[in-house]
Amino acid sequence: QVQLVESGGGLVQAEGSLRLSCAASGRTFSNYNMGWFRQAPGKEREFVAAIRWTGGTLYADSVKGRFTISRDNAKNTVSLQMSTLKPEDTAVYYCAAGRVLVLNNQKDYDYWGQGTQVTVSS
Repeated sequence: QVQLVESGGGLVQAEGSLRLSCAASGRTFSNYNMGWFRQAPGKEREFVAAIRWTGGTLYADSVKGRFTISRDNAKNTVSLQMSTLKPEDTAVYYCAAGRVLVLNNQKDYDYWGQGTQVTVSS
């Protein structure tokens, strides 16, 4: 079993930057694919970014070029560097882990964090 805890959320102005982190524990981390998803009020949870245990990445079109996902297997963490933030990025951001091949399919993820709120003001 894997436990995930997100941190780094908060309030930021449009065009600003914010870095989210996800700390994993419970079992070996390096062999898991890691993803970030987000959910705005009244909307379905959507894919944001993911990184395979081998290092390959995938981004939603809405964040491509602005967000960067990375992982540090030695520290059992995955991060999401968010730049040029927009009010549309406001949501609860969730970290997820799983041994999946389709990285943007949230149904394939086995473990989820509690979420961290990101609010972008205009």
